[in-house]
Amino acid sequence: MAMLRLCIALFALTSILVIPQNVFAQGAGGSGNDPVSLTGTVYSEKSKRPIEQAAVHLCDIGGNLIEQTITTDSGQFDFRGIRRSNYILTVDAPGYQSDSLHVELSFSSDRGISVYLKSNASDASAVFSAANISAHEMSMPQKARDLLATGEKKLYSDKNPQASLADFQQAVSIAPKFYEVYYQIGMAYLTLGIRDQAEKSFRKSVEVSDDKYGEPVIGLASLLIDTGDVAQAERMIRHGLDLSPNDWFGHYQLGRILLNQNKIADALKSAEQARSLAPDAAIIYRLLSNIHLSQKDYPALIEDLDAYIKLDPNSPAGVRAKEIREQVQEKISKDKLAPAANPAR
Repeated sequence: MAMLRLCIALFALTSILVIPQNVFAQGAGGSGNDPVSLTGTVYSEKSKRPIEQAAVHLCDIGGNLIEQTITTDSGQFDFRGIRRSNYILTVDAPGYQSDSLHVELSFSSDRGISVYLKSNASDASAVFSAANISAHEMSMPQKARDLLATGEKKLYSDKNPQASLADFQQAVSIAPKFYEVYYQIGMAYLTLGIRDQAEKSFRKSVEVSDDKYGEPVIGLASLLIDTGDVAQAERMIRHGLDLSPNDWFGHYQLGRILLNQNKIADALKSAEQARSLAPDAAIIYRLLSNIHLSQKDYPALIEDLDAYIKLDPNSPAGVRAKEIREQVQEKISKDKLAPAANPAR
């Protein structure tokens, strides 16, 4: 169990400091001329759900189109192999107002951009489809849906779980069958560290949904991981993902378990799926860091640390990430500068 906790802790990566220098000869990133990547996800501002088939345009600072792409069914887009510079990103989707933002890629790869589009009230049906809201959720009273949305904003954007609970509890008082809200109540309690209430709320969500909603199943499984029942947790997570295949937390937790089982390739696949669904979730980059460390893929490890630092720069873990990144980059640079051995004569 201690090993599994170590995987999520990430910044017990002191083993980096004793890796032989020749291992770092696999490559190094960070040259001012190296191409970089720009990735992200487009969301509905109201529902916080990914928007598929959104058009994303990458333009230079003068507004000239360089590349364009369409978001995936999880709302993700990416531009790879672009030069370090300043860009304008423009996003359009049916039923939503267009949005533009400036992106600076002068120093490093910029991963994890999230774009939130406001709905166009004149095209409610298109918004509805693009936001991928479930039929069950749309069957709930509008007031309850609005309270769910404001509660999610307080929980995930404002980092105020206590305030979110008031909205969630009012929502279920209006719509007792709104099982999505019971799950969010569980997440709020989990964030507050009140595990017994979190478990009760997850179980309530499973009960009300007749075990047809995967997120609370995954929430319960995450509690099992910390009790040591990893085998049962894995079974529950896989069941939860069968019900809710786009739940990033489920893919993340499955990746944790697979890494602990030393199934590195499968763990990486799960972690990358989690990242595609929630590129702003810092804990995913902790998992990716551990995976890439186990693979001795140090350029990828640097990218993971960069992404983590951008999302969580000032916490103790973020400060540790900066220290580790500096040490890894220094060793990579030293290895590149080391003279090659004379060939045998």
